[in-house]
Amino acid sequence: MSKPSKHPLVPSRPLQKRNEVGERVIRFKCSLQNTILDVLRNRGWQEVVGEGDWDFYWCDVGWMKEFFDHFYLEEHMKICHFRNHYELTRKNLMVKNLKRYRKQVEKEHGKTEAQKCDFFPMTFELPTEYHMFVEEFKKNPGQIWIMKPVAKSQGKGIFLFRRLKDIVDWKKSPQSDYQFAPDGPKEQPENYIVQRYLDDPYLIGGRKFDLRVYTLVTSYVPLKAWLYREGFARLSNTRFSLDTIDDTYIHLTNVAVQKTAPDYDPEKGSKWSVRQLRIFLNARHGKERVDQCFQLIDEIFIRSLLSVQKIMVNDKHCFELYGYDVLLDSNLKPWLLEVNASPSLTASSQEDYELKCRLLDDVLNVVDLENRLTGKEKAVGGFDLMWNDGPVYADSMFTESNSVTLPRLNSFLGCINERKQQLRQLYRPLQTIK
Repeated sequence: MSKPSKHPLVPSRPLQKRNEVGERVIRFKCSLQNTILDVLRNRGWQEVVGEGDWDFYWCDVGWMKEFFDHFYLEEHMKICHFRNHYELTRKNLMVKNLKRYRKQVEKEHGKTEAQKCDFFPMTFELPTEYHMFVEEFKKNPGQIWIMKPVAKSQGKGIFLFRRLKDIVDWKKSPQSDYQFAPDGPKEQPENYIVQRYLDDPYLIGGRKFDLRVYTLVTSYVPLKAWLYREGFARLSNTRFSLDTIDDTYIHLTNVAVQKTAPDYDPEKGSKWSVRQLRIFLNARHGKERVDQCFQLIDEIFIRSLLSVQKIMVNDKHCFELYGYDVLLDSNLKPWLLEVNASPSLTASSQEDYELKCRLLDDVLNVVDLENRLTGKEKAVGGFDLMWNDGPVYADSMFTESNSVTLPRLNSFLGCINERKQQLRQLYRPLQTIK
């Protein structure tokens, strides 16, 4: 029986028994007015507006924080966030958990294995680690650092600096959250992280870029994680230079920042598909070196998820679509910049809209409210299962390493996404069985 609830989005009466697969209508709620709403409507599901029973809810993280702990979910219901998703997606907590995980790996497996966790820049949290930061700062005069608010997105509040005086001046500026009233602080200042700026990024046409890649976690106990084949590189609008560190069009690749550039073309945008990028890199550096680079990117996904697995509140009703931001340096070493629990689903172009429609439709295919899957699938649409309580290896796919043949992880980032064909092949035998 459902527990009574006073909140209008929570079922206040028992749901009716659902019909057999293929006959029932799945009811959904959606708090966003963008691509995901289009995908849900096009799926043929029934939209619930206002008060009403629902089977699936695409909510925002604010709703999770305020209401999730106060209501009862029926067995079949699904919701698009885990309770404490912020352990990975809030910048300071992500670094804290990665540092802890690295220490654990070093203790259990040694320094060589722990070095595989060195994929995020040196980071300090302010104001709590300010003195530690100053000590490190003095060891590296002239080093560029970057300040980021821990809970903001789209490039808001980010700036670069070379001098400690720049932080002091910033704290006194109207833009700072560290302002103090004459009779004391206005409110608790917002936490920031300060990171060593990656000043040797890989450049395309002289411009900096980073990657947006999508992973889907359907369970943390055991950890079950999927990687989407498609993604995109976000290029800055201006040629890279360290001469001007206060030009956001040079140093920040966020679309929200770049689209305000005077010469930004909304149709052309500043994006490459990951497939385009992989082809470009193969031509310049050879397939073997690029494969190694992408294997290191896979390592980032897996180790970052493992770093929060033991502290994440697992719930069979929850799943999470993460947007990873990864930067390549001039040596093709990937660096994790941040992880987003609410990656932008607003399209910046027709091509971007179509990509996000494919992505979100396949999220729903994996979550499988229609009960069409067996649970043994290694691929669903454009998603490939890369971790299922341990690494998942590709069928008959191997990689050469020092003349030793090794199994290859079931990851195909930047490869052809033949999702329509894959889904037809996947669902046809299932329909025959039923």
